[in-house]
Amino acid sequence: MYHQAVTEKLTQAEIVFDKFHIAKHLNEAVDKVRRAEHKDLKAKGDDRLTGLRQLLMYHPENLDEERSERLSDFLGERKRQQLRTARAWCLKDYFRWFWEYPDAMSAKEFFDEWYAWAIRSRLQPVKRVARMLKSRLKNILSWFRHPISNATAEGFNSRIQLIKSNARGFRNFANYRTRILFFCGKLKLKPC
Repeated sequence: MYHQAVTEKLTQAEIVFDKFHIAKHLNEAVDKVRRAEHKDLKAKGDDRLTGLRQLLMYHPENLDEERSERLSDFLGERKRQQLRTARAWCLKDYFRWFWEYPDAMSAKEFFDEWYAWAIRSRLQPVKRVARMLKSRLKNILSWFRHPISNATAEGFNSRIQLIKSNARGFRNFANYRTRILFFCGKLKLKPC
């Protein structure tokens, strides 16, 4: 809906899809694979995937030593490499190199290689995300011309939603607005 409205009303605008939203879609695909596989394994009395949900969402470099070791154990065992979840995670993790390319042309070559691997993976949630990314590849590649993100706006929206939920509602909009300005405006309340 947003994409369509922008292309209709702002014909000169170039839409940029950022890393965060793509990573979110890839993480959701990994989680769908994990949930389905976990259900199958649990029926057989196998609990190898128990407690891995959050671990699989993190960027490997952001893990502490204990979690990093646990992820390495999960991915390293020969037996576990046969798991669909491990393959889905590897596809997700490999995609992060897309953002390291210096220009859109070399990133597209990388994407084509990644896409072929994802489509051959036989993992339906990953294939769905890969097809979605391919259909929006033009806007994803525009990130290389305009490396911008709406992370700041997303951060403000999260903060505002937290203010709203903590208050359990406001009697009028003026109170809501005042609270937003107070908490998001970085006001200094020290006497002059």
